[in-house]
Amino acid sequence: MSEINDLLADKSQGSRSLRLKVMRPVYSREVVREGYPAYLARKAINTSQQVFELLHDLRFETKEHFLALHLDSKNRILCLDRISVGSLSCSVVHPREALKGALLSSAAAIVLAHNHPSGDATPSREDLELTTRLKDAGELIGIRILDHVIIGDGCYVSLADRGLL
Repeated sequence: MSEINDLLADKSQGSRSLRLKVMRPVYSREVVREGYPAYLARKAINTSQQVFELLHDLRFETKEHFLALHLDSKNRILCLDRISVGSLSCSVVHPREALKGALLSSAAAIVLAHNHPSGDATPSREDLELTTRLKDAGELIGIRILDHVIIGDGCYVSLADRGLL
């Protein structure tokens, strides 16, 4: 900080200028699935079943994919954020990375989702701990975590439906 003050106070330089990095969000559109369900036409996401119907193709992935659906104040989808792609049995997710995109999209809430390539959608201890950490971090910055849906082979588990969120 003193270097910046010295730079600004130094009048021996002909012109005073300060260069900073400026962040600009960059978005891209991706086709998730052709023939999407009717509720996606700017209607609210209200159930874990809707999330499963939207993302059930994750069951075909051979690696864990951790995603977040960003929602507006009426629970309509703003965007889909791919937070992490991991290995066969785990995906590294940090609250900072999970919530950064939600801040940039001005989301009021998010729904988390990830797949278990094994096909068993039973939540692991790590899944429960991560969900708690993300919920606590979201509360600090005003972004609600509505659900965490784990997708298996033709089945899913909703942590909100089980009262674990």
